[in-house]
Amino acid sequence: MTSHAFAALAHIQILVLPVGPIPRTAFEKYAAEIRTFDSIRLGDIPTGMKDERARFMPNPLSSGHLYLSYPSHPAPPRHLPLSLFRPSHFTLGIIGIAACSSSYSLASALEQFENTVLDISPEGSTFPLAKVCFAFEEEECVGNAGLGDTLPGIISIPSVMGNKKLYLGTLLADLCSQILAELGRVYQVLENPVGNEYLNSALFPTLPSPSEMPLSLSSGILGFPSYSSQPELDSSGLAAPNIPIKRSSTSGPIISHTTSLTQRHSTLGPPAAKKRASAVGAVSSHGRLYKVLGDFFLLAGRTEEAMLWYAEAIVLFKTGQDPVWHASALEGMATVFVLDAWSVGQGLQSSVSNNGMKEPWADIYEQLSQAIALYHKAPVHSELSQDYSLLALTYCTVVMRQTSLLFCVWSTKGWGALAFASMLQPGSTSYMQKATSDRSWTNMERLSIVSGVSRSHIANTVSQAHGPWLLHLGPHERLTILQSMASIYSCLGYRRKEAFILREVISCIMDLIVCGREENDLLRKSDIGSANIGSHSENGDEVNMAGKGAVGMRQNEILEGNQSILKLLICSCKVLGVDLEAVGVAKAADGISTEVGRGDSNSSSMEDLEGLVDAAKESFGWPELQVGVIREAIAVAEALPDPLAVARISLSALRTMHSVLASSDQYHLYQTAGRALAVMRRRGDAPAVEYWAGHPIMSLALLPLALHRLPIENLCSILTATPSATNSLLSGITDPFLYNPRKLSGPQSKNLIVQGEPIELTITLRNPYVFDLEIQSISLSTTGVEFECSPVSTLVIPPNTLYPITVVGTAKTRGTLVFRGCIVQAAWGAAKEFLLPVPTDADQNLFARHQSAVKCESGRTKHWGLDSRPWEKDGRRLSTLLPSFKKPPQFLQCVVVPEQPLLRIRWTSLTHGAVMLYNGEESSIRLTLENISALPIDFLRLSFEDSTIGPAQEALSEGELSVFETYETEYDLLHRQALSWRNDKEITKILPNQKVVLSVTCLGKVGCAHGTIHISYSQVNREHEEQAPAAEVFYTRQLSYPVTVTVYHMLECHDLSLVPMVDVDYDIGHRASNSMTQILPEVDDPAEWCLFAVDVRNTYGLPFEVTFEREQAGTESAAVSSTVPPGSMSRIMLPVKKFRLSDDQISQPIPTLSDRQFVVGKSRLSIEEEQAQRELFWYREELLKIISARWKETNGDRHGDLSLRQQRLTLPMLKALRTDVVRVDLTLVTDNQDDGSPEELDYGGGKYIARPNEMLYLRVEVANSTLSPLVMALDLIVDPAEQVLSEGGLSNVVIGKLESEESRDVEVPLYFLCTGRFEIGAEVRILGAPKDSRAGASRVCISVREDG
Repeated sequence: MTSHAFAALAHIQILVLPVGPIPRTAFEKYAAEIRTFDSIRLGDIPTGMKDERARFMPNPLSSGHLYLSYPSHPAPPRHLPLSLFRPSHFTLGIIGIAACSSSYSLASALEQFENTVLDISPEGSTFPLAKVCFAFEEEECVGNAGLGDTLPGIISIPSVMGNKKLYLGTLLADLCSQILAELGRVYQVLENPVGNEYLNSALFPTLPSPSEMPLSLSSGILGFPSYSSQPELDSSGLAAPNIPIKRSSTSGPIISHTTSLTQRHSTLGPPAAKKRASAVGAVSSHGRLYKVLGDFFLLAGRTEEAMLWYAEAIVLFKTGQDPVWHASALEGMATVFVLDAWSVGQGLQSSVSNNGMKEPWADIYEQLSQAIALYHKAPVHSELSQDYSLLALTYCTVVMRQTSLLFCVWSTKGWGALAFASMLQPGSTSYMQKATSDRSWTNMERLSIVSGVSRSHIANTVSQAHGPWLLHLGPHERLTILQSMASIYSCLGYRRKEAFILREVISCIMDLIVCGREENDLLRKSDIGSANIGSHSENGDEVNMAGKGAVGMRQNEILEGNQSILKLLICSCKVLGVDLEAVGVAKAADGISTEVGRGDSNSSSMEDLEGLVDAAKESFGWPELQVGVIREAIAVAEALPDPLAVARISLSALRTMHSVLASSDQYHLYQTAGRALAVMRRRGDAPAVEYWAGHPIMSLALLPLALHRLPIENLCSILTATPSATNSLLSGITDPFLYNPRKLSGPQSKNLIVQGEPIELTITLRNPYVFDLEIQSISLSTTGVEFECSPVSTLVIPPNTLYPITVVGTAKTRGTLVFRGCIVQAAWGAAKEFLLPVPTDADQNLFARHQSAVKCESGRTKHWGLDSRPWEKDGRRLSTLLPSFKKPPQFLQCVVVPEQPLLRIRWTSLTHGAVMLYNGEESSIRLTLENISALPIDFLRLSFEDSTIGPAQEALSEGELSVFETYETEYDLLHRQALSWRNDKEITKILPNQKVVLSVTCLGKVGCAHGTIHISYSQVNREHEEQAPAAEVFYTRQLSYPVTVTVYHMLECHDLSLVPMVDVDYDIGHRASNSMTQILPEVDDPAEWCLFAVDVRNTYGLPFEVTFEREQAGTESAAVSSTVPPGSMSRIMLPVKKFRLSDDQISQPIPTLSDRQFVVGKSRLSIEEEQAQRELFWYREELLKIISARWKETNGDRHGDLSLRQQRLTLPMLKALRTDVVRVDLTLVTDNQDDGSPEELDYGGGKYIARPNEMLYLRVEVANSTLSPLVMALDLIVDPAEQVLSEGGLSNVVIGKLESEESRDVEVPLYFLCTGRFEIGAEVRILGAPKDSRAGASRVCISVREDG
C-alpha cells in the first residue's frame, strides 16, 4: 500500500502508462496534465446505464466528488487476495499515453497498449475495471488521414486542440463512469449466494473464476431473490426480485444500530427468499458483503450510502468473529466522517470549530484506535504465510492512517479545511510543507499548542507500526512503511528516531539488492553453464578456466541508485555524530585544496586558530554505538559494491574519530581503505581522495642563519655620520622617554635572508594514529619571489609521534617571500595545502578567550537535541559570545636582501681568545680579516660589547640612580670603554680574497670578564647592478670575535682630603717623600693653596710605583711619585692652588651624556641643597682635570692609569679648594724697640713666634675680589680667649664699603698673658647677606714662648 493518505480508501487509482516510442519528456508533460485532475464532480460523471451497472452511478445533481490518485506502479500480484477486502488498493483504471505519428499508427498503439495491460495485470485478477489509451498527435503529423480513424479503446487528441485540459477532464469522467459501472457488475457477482460463500470462505477471499459460477442466478432458476443494495423504504414495499430498482434512489435500509438481525432480513426480500437462503447460504454472513458494498459506495463518492452499509456491517461483525473485516469497516467509516466534514467546511478554516470539550477528530481517532486493536489481536487460522503478511500490511496501514490524521491536524494548526485537504490529497496543498519546513523547536511547539496535538502523541502513534510484524511484510511494503515513518519523524523534528528508522530502511534496501544480485547470478549461470565458465577470483571477477591461461571477466555493475543509498547512510550517521563525508573525492580541476590550520584561524581566520580549540571540544554520542554504525556503513558500501565509498567511509572515520577508535579498529579501517582503493586502481579507475590524515603540520619555523651570515638592516643615514657619532653604548637608553608605548606596539623584527644562499626550514609533522603514516610528498607553499625547494617524498611517520624534518631552499630574487604553509599528499590522497598563519598578539588573545569560553561551558550548558553536536554547538555558542577574526591571516614572511659579501677572521694575536690585564692597563689586539666572497667590501665599522655594559645600561633604564650616579655611569660607559678601535688609517675597501689587519685596544676595567668585537661590513655601492631601486636602508653582515678578559685589581684609592695650606703642619720632613719635600717650597702664599691628599693601597702581590701629576693653569706642572709595597698603603699629598669657578658655570645643572628624559627623584632637595650639589659636582670635575694618576710596575714595563672618579668631594673640601669672595690676610706685628716702627714677627713652620706679656698688633687686611662694591664686617676669634687681652670688641668690627679690588687694613692690639699655642681666626661677612654666608676667612697660629 504505497499511498498513506488518510482518505486513500476513497481514491480511485488510475495507472498512467507510456505506450510505444513516446519521448520521456512528452510522456511527463501529458501525464502531468492528467494528474492535475485529483477529483471529479459527481455531476460531471456521464450516466445512461439501466442495468446492474447503474448501481453506483451518481445522481445528475449530486454535489460530491470522485477522488483520483495516480500510482507509479500497480499492486503486486501477492496482494491479489486483498482485491475484495481493499479494492481501493488496486488499479481500477489504466490510461495509456501514446504519441502517434506517420510511422506509428493508432492501431499499433492500441495493440501495444493491450499487450502492456495484459503483462501488468495478474492472472485471475478482476482489476483493472476500465482502460483507455490517449493518442496525442504530433504537430508535424497534422492532417494525416490515418490518424483520424476511430478505434474502440483509443482516443485521438489532435495537437491543434485549444483547450486540451477540458477535453481530458471529460475523458477522465467517461473513464470513471466505466469504472463505476464495472463495480456494479462485480457486486452483482458477490451478492448471489455462491459469491457470498466465496466472500466468506477465507480471511482474504478472491472472486471465483467464471467456470465455477452458475450461468444464471436469477430468481426464476434458483428461486432466490437478488438482494438489492437499494431496497424500498416503505413497509409494504417488498419488491419482487425481477422488478428494476430505480438508480436515482440514494437511500439505504432504515435500520438502527440496535435492530436485530431478523428485522434487518425482513427488509431484504420476501419470506420465500429466506428459505432459499437457509438452504444455500445458511453458514454465510452478510457482514462482509455489506462492508464491500460500503467500500464501493465510498469509491463512488456516495458517502451517505457508504456510512449506512458500514454501519450494517459493523453490527454484524460485532456478533461474529471477524475482527479483520470489522477493523476495515471502521477504517471506511472514519474516512466517511472526514469526507463529510470536508464537504461541510470546505474553504473555511474556522467552519468546523471545537465548541465542546472534546476534539472534533476524537471520534475518528477512537474508531481508528479500535481498528488497530482489532488488527493486532486478529487470529490467523490459515497456515499460509501470505495471510500473516497481508494482516501485518493492513495493521501497519491503519497505524499510518491514524498517524496521518494527527499529523494533518498538527501541521495545519487544527481541525479545518486545510486539514481536510491534506488528508484527502497530501500533495495537493503546499501549506503543510511550508509549516513543517521550519523545524525549529519554537515552531514545533507553536504548532502543538495551536492544534492541540503534541508531537509526542504523533510519535507514539506512528511507533505502533514498528515491531516484529514488519518481518512478515514483503520487502517493498516494509520499505514503504519504514520510509513513511522516517518522514513523519523528520517532520516532527525527531532526528534521532528518523536516523533509527533510516538505518532499517537501508537494511531493507540492501536485502533487496543482495537478493536481486543473487537472482541475476543464478540466471546468468544457467545461461553460461554449458560453456564451463563459472569460476570466480577472490575479488569477484570471473575467471575462464577452459584454456591454459586465466582470463578475468568483471560483470557490468549497475551503479544507479547507489548515491541515494549513501545519502541516507550519511544522513543517519550524522545524527549519531558520525561524519562520513569528512573525506571527499578530490576534483581534478581544482588542483590543490586549501585548509587553514590551528597551531585555530580565521574559522579563520583562525575557525582554525579556530581549529586549535578542537582539543577542548566535548565528545558527542556513544563511541561504542558510533563504531558499530561505521562498521555497518562499510558493510553497506561493500555490498553495493562501491569501493570508493568504502574508502571514503573508512578514511572519514579515521579522520574524525581516531581518538575513540581502538588500535585494532584503526588498523582495520586503514587496511580496508587500502584494499578498496587497490581494487579501483586494478580496474583502471582510481580517483584520488581528499587528504584524510587530519592536520599533519604542527609548526613551520625558519632556522636562524649563522651569526656571521645573518644580514642586518641599517639606515643609510649612518653612511654619512662619523664613526664617533654612531656610538651604540647607550643604545638601550637612547629613547628620551622612560616609557614609550609606541615602541612596544611596533612591528616585529623581520626575517632576513640573502639572495642566492640556502636557508633551512623545520617542519614538525604529527601522526595521531597507531599505524605508520605514509606521506607521499610534502613541499612548501610560498608566494612572492621565486623560491627553489625540492619536495620531500616517501616519508613514513612513526605512530603517535611528532616527526621534524628539515627542508632546504634558495630564494632566487630579491623581494618579499611569504611561506603560506605546506602542501602535503598522503597515501592514496590528493595534495592539499595546509596554511599556517602566524598569530598576532590580538589573535592569540582572542584565541585564548575562545579556549577559555569552551572550557568554561564544557559540561555546563544544556543544548537542545542535536544542537549538542560539536559543529552545531560551537556555532551557536562562540559566534555569539566572541568576535570573529576580521583581519586576514598573517603568514611567515622573509625579506630577501641582495647578495652580500662574506668575511672571516684569518688570524688573531690572542691565544685562545684570552687577555690578562691590570686595572687601567691597555693592550692591543690584532685581527687579520679575509674577504672570501666574490663581492668587494666598501663599508666597515666596528662595535664592541663587554660584561660591564649590560648592568650599567640596565641600571640607567631603571631610573633609580641619582643624578650624580647617572652621570658617573654614563661617563664610565663612554670614556672608559673596555674595547675600542682607534682607526688612524680607516679601511675604505676590501677586495675579494684580500686580507686586512685591524688593531683593537683593550682596557683593563674592573668587573669586565668578557667582551665581543663586532665587525659590520657590507657592499654599499653596487654600480654593476642595473635598475637597483633606491632604498632608505642597506644591509650589513656582522662578524663577531669573543674575547675573555681577566682584570687584576691591585691599587685602590681611599680617603681623599683637601686641607688649606695654612692648616698644614710643615714639620713633615721626616714623613713626606722626597718629591713632596721638593714641592712644598713652591707654596709662596699658604692662603692661596690647599693640600690634596689621598691614600693608595696595594692589594696585589707586586710593588707598584704610583705617580700623581698636577696640571693647573697659572702654576708649574708638578708630580709626586711613591712606591707602594704589596699589602701596604701610602699617603700621597700634592699642593693645589685654590681657584674659583664662575657663578654661571656652577649654576648649570649636572649634565647627561645621553638624551634621556629624567623624572623628579624620590628625595626632594631644597634650592640651597641643589645649589650645593651642583657646586660640589663642578668643582670635583675641575679638580679631576687638574689631578691625574698613573701607575707602573716597579720591576717591569707594564703601566696604566689610576682612576680617581670613585672619590667624592665634601663641603669642607670645597671650602678648602675654593677661593673666597673676600681675601683676608692676617699679620702679627710689633713695635720695633729701636725706632718704634712696626715690624712683622718671625714666621716659620706655619706659625708666628711671640713672647708673652708684650703688646702686639693683629693687622687684618681685607680686599674685595669681586667686581661690585661690598659693605663688610669683621669677626675675630681667639683661642684660647681667656689668656689673651684685646682692645675693643672682636666681633662685628665694621670695615665699611669696599669697591672692587679695594683693600683696607684693620689693626687690633693683643696681649698674650702666658706661653702656649694660640689660634686667631678672622671672618668677613657681607652686610645684608644671609647670616651664614661667609665672604672670606683666614686663620693664623701663634706660638708664644719665653725665648721668642
